[in-house]
Amino acid sequence: MNLTPEQIAHIQAVISESNLRIQTLKDDLVDHLCCVVEYDLVKGKNFDASLQEAIHELAPEGFEKIEHQTLFLLNFTKIIYMKKVMYIVGLASAISMSMGLVMKLLHWAGSQELTIYGFSIFMLIFVPMITIDRFKVQMQGALSDRLRIILGIASLAVTCLGVLLKIFHMDGANLSILIGVIFFSFGFLPLLFFNMYKKSVA
Repeated sequence: MNLTPEQIAHIQAVISESNLRIQTLKDDLVDHLCCVVEYDLVKGKNFDASLQEAIHELAPEGFEKIEHQTLFLLNFTKIIYMKKVMYIVGLASAISMSMGLVMKLLHWAGSQELTIYGFSIFMLIFVPMITIDRFKVQMQGALSDRLRIILGIASLAVTCLGVLLKIFHMDGANLSILIGVIFFSFGFLPLLFFNMYKKSVA
């Protein structure tokens, strides 16, 4: 039994009333629901009951959940690529910093440049990348979770800058380290333990 134009329009209206943004996904959902409802009508089911059952089976958590999963799959390759780049940058900066510090202890030429390159890549590229990555994960979470990530990354970056300045006896080293420790001690740690407490009593 084929659906009437009015029934098809009703299904389209149901999808249109949702908060879906991807037009092709809307069209696919309409086609799917039409096929399922048509099959049920052949078996003698009521249109409205069949439509509600089909919607529940297709999207028990809502159409927005399907769109979220679709976007994730569409961006999965890009996400994996960005994570690879992020970790490669982190590894390269860590190797550069550690080798630069060892070379400095051994008084080898090029130690200062290597250390500066490592710290610069770490603070200017890796730290912003991991901040964005972590923030996206917690974007739908509580404000305290997002603040914890921001303060943790900020304390890491400022402390690393202070250590770099300290190594090369430059001005502002002590202040930078102090600010980083304050962010860590009075910002990141309280939020971390508050979150652990909430989970323990939940």
